[in-house]
Amino acid sequence: MTDRDNQLWLRLWRERRTDFHQRGVNRLLSRFWPAFAPATGSRVFVPLCGKSLDMLWLAERGHDVIGVELSPLAVAAFFRENHLQPSKHRQGRFTLWRHGRIAILCGDYFALAAADLGPVDSVYDRAALTALPPTVRARYVAQLRRIVPDSAGVFLLTLEDAEEGASLQQAQGVDGELAALYRADFEIALTHVHSLFETDPQSGAPCRVEYKLYQLSGKAPAD
Repeated sequence: MTDRDNQLWLRLWRERRTDFHQRGVNRLLSRFWPAFAPATGSRVFVPLCGKSLDMLWLAERGHDVIGVELSPLAVAAFFRENHLQPSKHRQGRFTLWRHGRIAILCGDYFALAAADLGPVDSVYDRAALTALPPTVRARYVAQLRRIVPDSAGVFLLTLEDAEEGASLQQAQGVDGELAALYRADFEIALTHVHSLFETDPQSGAPCRVEYKLYQLSGKAPAD
């Protein structure tokens, strides 16, 4: 992201404008993660993790979790609100917070190197991609490909506006932008769509949104 985007994100946390934070474990994660079936003890990367409770859920199921988050206020809130006492030390350009199976690198996702993360078996993208400005998403995916191994699968949740009147069948096709971003390196499967009406937080008008789950698996290298 640009420095302006980073400053906006940091300001949202300073001003506690964090309505985007889910106050419980994501229902699609708890419902579909077992079928995704990464082995117990595998290492899960959570980009742009905020203070997501999903990290606790993953750790409770035997995974080692490594998140990255720009805002130190979000990282501190995660450990404080969950009554965890983390260790904290500098690691290159990041501050590493750790408690038990959960570690969070506090710093800029786009400054990460593979060596900062260590081994990664799976990626849990909790609407990180769709939270970014469209102009940044290609950079986000390119960075992901640089820092995680080709063998890592991606459990990708998106939140998308839906045109009123569009059918569920129309929603089943892989989104064009997502396909353009990922298809060179991944096989893409849209495995669930949940469509519902919500209230727009700005206008107060009802709008239809779609929660989608994609499961991405790395393509075998060409001979």
